[in-house]
Amino acid sequence: MHLTRRELDVMAVIWKLGSATVADVKAGLADDLAYPTVLTMLRTLESKGHVRHTLEGKAFRYFPRLQSADAGTSALSRVLDKVYRGSRELLVAGLLEDEDIDADELRRLKKLVDNKLKETKK
Repeated sequence: MHLTRRELDVMAVIWKLGSATVADVKAGLADDLAYPTVLTMLRTLESKGHVRHTLEGKAFRYFPRLQSADAGTSALSRVLDKVYRGSRELLVAGLLEDEDIDADELRRLKKLVDNKLKETKK
């Protein structure tokens, strides 16, 4: 599965709202795209099987078929392969270099790593 940046933006609006019309998606996007452009993107996403629609009055309401976690896993895999040459260590190191990460978040991340280590020892 591969989503373009724009398709991911559209999906993010639908995931956030749970379902959306073309007008809802257009209003939820940071970029000011034309209504026909948003409609075309939704039709493309539907042809790829990522959304479905129902008729609501005169408008179509779009629902996600693709879950955000699945898209995130796919996107992360692409970043891991293409940016970090398959190295999870480099990926995590890149995340940890972020200066905005606070101590509480670091502790939560450490706990996740500790739990994963415990799992691998079983």
